This record gives sequence, structure tokens and C-alpha cells, in this order.
Amino acid sequence: MLYYSGPVARLVNEFAKLPGIGPKTAQRLAFHVLNSSPEMAQSLAKTLVEVRQSIKRCSHCCNLTDEDPCHVCRDTSRNRKLLCVVEEPRDVIAMEKARGYRGLYHVLHGAISPMEGVGPEDVTVKELLGRLQEGEVEEVILAANSDVEGETTALYLARLIKPLGIKVTRIAHGIPVGSDLEYADAMTLNKALEGRGEFGS
Repeated sequence: MLYYSGPVARLVNEFAKLPGIGPKTAQRLAFHVLNSSPEMAQSLAKTLVEVRQSIKRCSHCCNLTDEDPCHVCRDTSRNRKLLCVVEEPRDVIAMEKARGYRGLYHVLHGAISPMEGVGPEDVTVKELLGRLQEGEVEEVILAANSDVEGETTALYLARLIKPLGIKVTRIAHGIPVGSDLEYADAMTLNKALEGRGEFGS
């Protein structure tokens, strides 16, 4: 990046700010844009501005959407007694791709992490509790990640929700389908044992 100045350097620097993009990839992306047609660059710039201006949080589930409420919350075929709590909007996409869940969602937009100064007020816990107090939800599925922050978040939410008389469950973490036990680490094996269910019934 030291070899360029002016607009080229700024473009490379902007690409390098994106997650997972290192200096070399940022340089390749910048030169791809420079070598493309002016129409392609204008379309990219227009799309970036449009998506930033039009995308907002759904007033029901806090997922990102261009319509409020979002398409999932508007879907009358969904089981409104089930609410799956996830950390990020991309987790909703992962759940939807699996096609095994037909309830509603709530997106926290992060996880509680005291070490990094992220508390319950920094994620959408208040909005979640507001939804639960409406009385329609009978089960909350905590689908936070299985790292320290995810476990902290799940434990905190469970302690808040259970006194409301709502069933609280946690997605099981464990051995991926098709893998061998010998390749699993200790934490994965322990999670698989904790999340075990009755077999053959």
C-alpha cells in the first residue's frame, strides 16, 4: 500500500478495513474495480449507498431488513410460540438454509462479553424481554455460539427468561454428522455428551 497514493491508496485502505481482507486481497479488489468498466464501479458505489440507507432493524425481531416488519415476522405460517435467539443476522441465514426451523427469531446483534465491555444493554436484551412479555412465546431456543461469550449470553438470558414461565432450551453442540470421534477435541465431545437425547424411542 506504500506504493500508491491518492485515490488508489484510499481505495485499497477502505477494502483493507473489511473483515477477513488483508493488504494483498485489498489491493486485488482495488485493481479489479479500476480495471472494470465505469458502469461497474458506479453500480457498486450506488449499491453500497443504497443498502446502507435502506437496511434497518426489524421492529419485531431486530434482524436486518429493508421492510418493517421483516419477511419472517410477516410470515403467518410460522410457529409464533417458538422464538430462536441468535447473536447475529448471519445466524438467521444459517438457520434458514438448514430448513429445519419454522418459528420466529430474535437477533441480539452481539454477545455479552464483560472482558470486552459488552453488557446486556449493548445487545437487544431489552427488546427480547419486551416480546416475551406479550405472552405469545412458549419456548425460547438459545442458539448463541458455543464460545465463552455465547455461553455467558445463554446463561444470562436463561436466568432472565425462566422466571417468566417460558420454556428455555439450548441448541446442542457436538460431533458433526459424518465425522469420527477420534478427530473431535475434548470440548466438542463434552458438548455432545451434554446435548445427548434419548435414542431408539
